[in-house]
Amino acid sequence: MPLAACLDDDVLVATKFGGAPVTREHGGPARIIIPKLYAWKGAKFVKSLTFLAEDRLGFWEVRGYHNRGGPGKEERYA
Repeated sequence: MPLAACLDDDVLVATKFGGAPVTREHGGPARIIIPKLYAWKGAKFVKSLTFLAEDRLGFWEVRGYHNRGGPGKEERYA
């Protein structure tokens, strides 16, 4: 994800839900939710973050999903 998308004011890094830690079933220890992009652009089961100088295709993108994933532009598949 571009850093700018991650810094948007509605992006969440959820570590708790309802006051309790996010369960493994729902993505614990942490889950990233990026509401303005399709759900596969968020990340489940986050253990660490890596910052790169250049873009690299992720798990879903190498399988044919669009690299940006904007619903307004219907960017579902590459």
